[in-house]
Amino acid sequence: MRITRRLEFDAGHRIPDHASQCRHLHGHRYALEITLSGEIIRADGQPANGMVVDFGEVKAIAKRHVVDIWDHAFLAYRGDTAIVGFLQSLPGHKTVILDVVPTAENLAVEAFRILDPLYTGVFHNQVRLEQVRLYETPNCWADALRTDLA
Repeated sequence: MRITRRLEFDAGHRIPDHASQCRHLHGHRYALEITLSGEIIRADGQPANGMVVDFGEVKAIAKRHVVDIWDHAFLAYRGDTAIVGFLQSLPGHKTVILDVVPTAENLAVEAFRILDPLYTGVFHNQVRLEQVRLYETPNCWADALRTDLA
């Protein structure tokens, strides 16, 4: 069985080598979808009976380790030194420095790498992270799949 939980956050970024408008500072209303696989729990009288994992637990982990960190932050590539220096000069500015250019593709992979050890094998029914989908806009997204990252 597969289940998916969606969370949203706002963040700024830029793609420094982009040939068009994305090379400028701008932001998005991102959506992050976390897809897990596992067996349905069959345990009468238990709170998780009939579930793979409680969606609240899925949300709490993703929120704490990705969404709260990236939300209302500027996601900056470490190699984009002019922007990184500028952002670090702003007192109290929320900047997340990444080792990759913050494209939808790279952010999906980064979220997968962060979340994978937090979900996979942690729950008693051997839940496994299968996919992270990151929407940059309602019409554009990237999927980081376990099968592609293994």
